[in-house]
Amino acid sequence: MTQATAAPPSTLRRIHPVTLYFFGALGGILFGYDLGVIAGILVVITKVWHLSGFDKGLVTASLSVGAMIGAGLAARLIGRIGRRRTIMAAGGVVIVGTLACALSPGFDALIVFRTLLGLGVGLSSATVPAYLSELAPARIRGAMGSLNQIFIVSGILIAFLVDYWLQPHGLWRWMFAGALVPAVVLVIGLGYLPETPRWLINLGREDEARAVLAGTHHAGEIEAEIASIRDVIRLDTERTHRVRDLLARRVRPMLFVALLLAVGQQFSGVNAINAYFPTMLVSLGFTANTALLSAIVLGVTKLAFTAWVVFVVDRWGRKPLLLIGNVVMVLTLGLTGWVILNVHDKDTLGTLTVVLLVLYLAAYELGWGAVVWVMMAEVFPLKARGAGMGAAAVALWASTGIVTAVFPIMSDHNHLGIGKSMYVFAAINAVLFLLTRRLVPETKGRSLEQIELDLRG
Repeated sequence: MTQATAAPPSTLRRIHPVTLYFFGALGGILFGYDLGVIAGILVVITKVWHLSGFDKGLVTASLSVGAMIGAGLAARLIGRIGRRRTIMAAGGVVIVGTLACALSPGFDALIVFRTLLGLGVGLSSATVPAYLSELAPARIRGAMGSLNQIFIVSGILIAFLVDYWLQPHGLWRWMFAGALVPAVVLVIGLGYLPETPRWLINLGREDEARAVLAGTHHAGEIEAEIASIRDVIRLDTERTHRVRDLLARRVRPMLFVALLLAVGQQFSGVNAINAYFPTMLVSLGFTANTALLSAIVLGVTKLAFTAWVVFVVDRWGRKPLLLIGNVVMVLTLGLTGWVILNVHDKDTLGTLTVVLLVLYLAAYELGWGAVVWVMMAEVFPLKARGAGMGAAAVALWASTGIVTAVFPIMSDHNHLGIGKSMYVFAAINAVLFLLTRRLVPETKGRSLEQIELDLRG
């Protein structure tokens, strides 16, 4: 480890924890807004450009393609330029991509520009959880890690509100442009934040790390935390953040758990609902305005239950929340499929569908929403955390792309239809319950270094 260097005054300035965590998690809004806003945009551009089911899947999944590339790049950038600067770079790419989408001259160009936008979203999604988990002390790390999901669902809710206000006027370009506000605030705010203590100590900059810990930890915890980070670094002096580090024997079980969580989160069906709920209701006979208003109800539910997770994740534990979520998701998706296939009264069908999907999303946010991001950032060792989060985020975005590309086709009445598609997702959640119960460890209440040392053992 190199000799510690004097930190510049701007870095040593103590920053209030609320400011630190707020701007650290703000990147989640970029993720959520760009996932959610397409729901309203599809309602408009489907009529303007006469899109098929394949076209709708393509424009929705193009974000995921770019995000996969961005998440892969994050694996290198996190180690080379740090967590904070990687998130700032993500914000810059989102600004450029958002402007390009808003000014897009046609469908083909929109696919290209939305892929560029996804590049920034992927960089952010792979880096924000690691940034938050490395800043927070063990006693509140689950709650602070959940902030990322709070900002994601806040972004989705904001997108649904923007869709509802602008869709009647056909202003889909302005729907895209809404992402500029959080992206600009993020880039400016992160300019004043420090790097994480673990990244700083890995470079030998302990004075800076000590100053950051003074803003997030109790005074009596600081030196013990620094010593713990040093111990882990001494165990592995090789070059950091390489993808091949993930294939080391001691890291492979951690990688498997992270990939199970990442893929499971998306194959649970959540983004089929987030992206296509309004178009699903329109296909069931509802007006576009009513469908978008119902989407706002879903967004409020997601935000409320994600906020609840902040208060229970460090008391109930991660694994119980995942399992509870799976049980409720299996039941609600199965019942939704039955209702769509067997209830023919339009008003009853609409009411039951909305109620059941609200309960489904409540269960998802209680379990697989916030908890997955918390645990993916916890299970990897310091030396492989950048590459690990990058790999997990690539898997997550690949799964998102598959689900969002395939769902418009599988839910078409010429194929499975919406009802039988709900049965498919219910079955996947039943499998996830069994895999989680058997394979996923509990991580609450332990420092990142304790988790790493235990997994090494």
